[in-house]
Amino acid sequence: MEALNVSFVPSPHIPATPAKVIRRSQFLHFHLSSIPSSFVQSYDRNKSSSKILTALSSSVSTETLDPTEPALETDSQQETFDWYAQWYPVMPVCDLDKRVPHAKKVIGLDVVVWWDRNESEWKVFDDTCPHRLAPLSEGRIDQWGRLQCVYHGWCFNGSGDCKFIPQAPPDGPPVHTFKKACVAAYPTTVQNDIVWFWPNSSPEYKDILSSKKPPYIAELDDPSYIKTMGNREFPFGYEILIENLVDPAHVPYAHFKLLPGPPAKNRVKLDREGGAPIDITINKLDIEGFHASRFGGITNFMAPCVYKSAFSLPSKKGNEPQRRGLLLFFCVPVGPGKSRLIYTFPRNFGVWLDRIMPRWVFHLSQNRILDSDLYLLHLEVTPLPYKLKYSLNITILMRNQIGMADI
Repeated sequence: MEALNVSFVPSPHIPATPAKVIRRSQFLHFHLSSIPSSFVQSYDRNKSSSKILTALSSSVSTETLDPTEPALETDSQQETFDWYAQWYPVMPVCDLDKRVPHAKKVIGLDVVVWWDRNESEWKVFDDTCPHRLAPLSEGRIDQWGRLQCVYHGWCFNGSGDCKFIPQAPPDGPPVHTFKKACVAAYPTTVQNDIVWFWPNSSPEYKDILSSKKPPYIAELDDPSYIKTMGNREFPFGYEILIENLVDPAHVPYAHFKLLPGPPAKNRVKLDREGGAPIDITINKLDIEGFHASRFGGITNFMAPCVYKSAFSLPSKKGNEPQRRGLLLFFCVPVGPGKSRLIYTFPRNFGVWLDRIMPRWVFHLSQNRILDSDLYLLHLEVTPLPYKLKYSLNITILMRNQIGMADI
């Protein structure tokens, strides 16, 4: 909580602004205009809706708001972001129980997370038994450490291979070794005490970790930093979640008296809450995310999930190390109108407070902040596929009513 309270304090160590700078209006326009249609289409299996979504996405103008301003200097305007070729955080290890499988949904995929004690690793499988499609997350870990389906008792090892079918005769063919008896196992790793997975179980991605790793946050593995972690599900989409987290202008209002606003030094206070123009400089923007400077600190979005905001404070004594802290948000797309947030605020000062404070106290304080704009975000935006379906249904109904069904 202390990290939040000091997150907007100016830092004396502001990186020099490079020559390549993007105006705020340009950045916002590019950000909204370059959302890949493939992400929206992946949630909608209806062909007609997908065609409309594609048409809408491709028809959005990518011109700057002011024709007199130069075009955005980016290296990736023509690139396509592959949402299924990325690492996604699933859950913090601290919120997983090694004794039971866990059902989770990420980017529209139903997965089961379980601890394989034979390999001493967390595993992420497709949450479907290949036999009768029962959810494996409703099963159990058997006495040999295998994932057991709750319906017929089929057992799977950490590679997804079926190792035992109770109903198969012992002297018959080894049906449990058939390829169709295997369950899809996704590439999985634990980094920064979070379980990550790669949402493609094809054999070509079996060793993807050797060529591409999840974004690494060094402070989360630094023993001098305190790093209590939490997670929460939300009834609004991933795009709304990220937009809200990176928006500093709503803090004095949506979180009134819960969070401090931007520093008031050299600024004109326009109202009671402290709203005022915000100075943000976009230093880098490409398909992998953006890097910016604001309020004396730096922010970094690493697509598709990680938002990092770092700040530093002057040392109280000359011989003390630099006091540093971060706001870290791991934003998980769950499904249409649903998202998950994994959050932590590591810092290397005031660590004694978190070491004596129970974790549930941390949850209470943070959930109070998250609750303060939950209702607003839930109401502000309805997922685009739902809007289109509603609009299409109304249009068809009206055409039928006036006798234009055949037009």
